[in-house]
Amino acid sequence: MSAAAASQLGFVTWDRDDQTGGNVYNRALVAELRALGINVRLHKLAGPWPEGDASSHAKLARALRAESACLVDGIVSSGSPEVVAAAVESGHAVTIVVHLPISDELGLEPMQRQRYAALEAKAVQAASGVLCSSRWLAAELSRRYGRSDVGVAIPGVAPAAPAQGSQDSGVPHILSLASLTPTKDQLTLAHALAQLADLPWTADLIGSDRPDPEYAARLRAEIVAAGLADRISVPGALAGSALDRKWEAADLLVLPSRTETYGLVVVEALARGIPAIVPAGTGAIEALQQGATKHSTATPGTSVPAGDSASLAAVLRRWLTEPMLRRAWRQAALARRDTLPGWQQTAEAVLGYLNRPRNPSSIQPGLPPAPPLTPPPGPPPSAASSPN
Repeated sequence: MSAAAASQLGFVTWDRDDQTGGNVYNRALVAELRALGINVRLHKLAGPWPEGDASSHAKLARALRAESACLVDGIVSSGSPEVVAAAVESGHAVTIVVHLPISDELGLEPMQRQRYAALEAKAVQAASGVLCSSRWLAAELSRRYGRSDVGVAIPGVAPAAPAQGSQDSGVPHILSLASLTPTKDQLTLAHALAQLADLPWTADLIGSDRPDPEYAARLRAEIVAAGLADRISVPGALAGSALDRKWEAADLLVLPSRTETYGLVVVEALARGIPAIVPAGTGAIEALQQGATKHSTATPGTSVPAGDSASLAAVLRRWLTEPMLRRAWRQAALARRDTLPGWQQTAEAVLGYLNRPRNPSSIQPGLPPAPPLTPPPGPPPSAASSPN
């Protein structure tokens, strides 16, 4: 492959633009790869993902055939193992980027979960490579699917000013930011807050209704039934200045997910000096530890068992009633702001993985190693020179 071709890379994802961690990761990664001089050709595919249908599988096949090397979001590729395998067998390098295993989403019927797990196993094993966003997830994918070469590209975060929080009002403000789904489990947070009605606080539970409208409706109904509608806001998805204002008002982030592979929102909080409560035993612990140094080891928050509203309420009660704890968490979060990874490090990790020496036991027989993917000499091309 020529040097020019080696500086090109396809990126295939779905066509939804919800403010999910995976979508934020994808957009930031594409922008940073382009800034490093890689000509990224973006393919946004419509379809009933993750399983897809005949039409969407055909679109995926065409996108993979159009690129010598391609990153593919797991939401698109994990339910399409035959398409992935065919592209790899014909000499195309296909690297799956897994944000959340498709079989880990809550609310799936047992048979559907088993089918998703089987499809994803075939796709992961057929791909030229597999990348993910945390060491926790890399270990989990290796355990499940037997690949020894799963790579890690930790999400970066954009610098941000420290949040003002409730310094003006004096009423502590809690933020949760994730799609309204059983997997993200905002109901557990609402149930925990209902146990704290005797204390002053307010909360915003921000996230898209679109993935599970019934769950979002149930969440709002239970908040009203608990008499907390004047204290808990559920505004739906927010972006831009509207979301910035919510960040500015926050004193604490709560991520109550039942499962979490990393939790980009956690490092977004730390970048603003906002501490976080995350689910124990998940990849969110790794996010909460980002930016720690030998001079800054204090943890900016804590973890609680997923789905345990009583434990979450107990921790929140301590945070609300112990000013020294609130100050300690805040100071620990502020200390992380200058040591968090940026998106350039994420892009460099991706390029390093794509250029890795290949382990013959972890790639398809007969597939020659792809040439190194390197930026071309000279100034990087503008983003406008790459198709969207």
